[in-house]
Amino acid sequence: MAYILDTAELPSRDRVEAFRTAMAQASAPCQVIHEDPDGDVRARIGLWDLGGGNIFTTHATGVRLLRTTKQARQDVMPVVALSVQQRAHARHEQFGHRRVVAPGELMAVDLSAPYDFSWSGPGGAGCVQVPLDHLALPVDLVRRAVTDLTRSPLHRLVTEHVAHLVANADDLAAGPGAAALGAANVELTRALLLSAGHSDAHTRAALADTLLTRVRAHVRRHLGDADLTPATIAAAHHISVRHLYKLCSGAGFSLEQWIIEERLARARDDLATTDDTIATTAHRWGFRNATHFARRFHARYGRNPSEWRRDPTGSSD
Repeated sequence: MAYILDTAELPSRDRVEAFRTAMAQASAPCQVIHEDPDGDVRARIGLWDLGGGNIFTTHATGVRLLRTTKQARQDVMPVVALSVQQRAHARHEQFGHRRVVAPGELMAVDLSAPYDFSWSGPGGAGCVQVPLDHLALPVDLVRRAVTDLTRSPLHRLVTEHVAHLVANADDLAAGPGAAALGAANVELTRALLLSAGHSDAHTRAALADTLLTRVRAHVRRHLGDADLTPATIAAAHHISVRHLYKLCSGAGFSLEQWIIEERLARARDDLATTDDTIATTAHRWGFRNATHFARRFHARYGRNPSEWRRDPTGSSD
């Protein structure tokens, strides 16, 4: 768990100031205006490092986050946040554009510029924050893109991706793939903004440049789907199976073998941390047959699943 603030642990009189301080540390300095500052203010803020950026979540009673022009001028680390609203309808305004953000919807905020973001009553949002210098994009393009992400064909994919990251932040940030996932976030964010803020030609270039990253992200989100195949992966990205195999071969790996490796790694982690049966664990990660899973597991880790569960630290990897 990586929460940096939970006001339930604080006296009521200290919660407003604690929330303001935590927001400045975790995201960007701004004016924090509570809907009912004299009432029962509640907030929980979480922050997880993820390589090229971080995952940041906020759940709070009614609040308005107002970043002024003066505060924006003082910022030394320009950051873009891709945020999925989790609870309550939010109101967001930046660069003269206003919108209502419903739960499940994606929005982008240039944290280096003034903005106005709020919700009424208990609400929450989770985002990925990526420094602008990691994206290598012109500021004017970024600011054009954040006003309407739906112009990008990656909009839905990235929405689901960010929602998945936020929902599984603890496990993902602590896992061995955190750095690689952080790098993938940078590339997906770059492709989203580039395709939302540029012409069709640039969109096609962005999609081509990040195709492998998007394929990997898609596979990781669907590892538990027993029907995940090269054909379904190719169809999801509007390419042929032949093109998909060529893409993976060019990157130096076998698609099917990589999927098996990813599934086995997730199952191995679950066996060490849950009490679920071996069959349940196998099915969760896309193996239709527990016997087949056990055979694959033994071939990869040198022990069968039950042996691993009894002593996870004794296996050579």
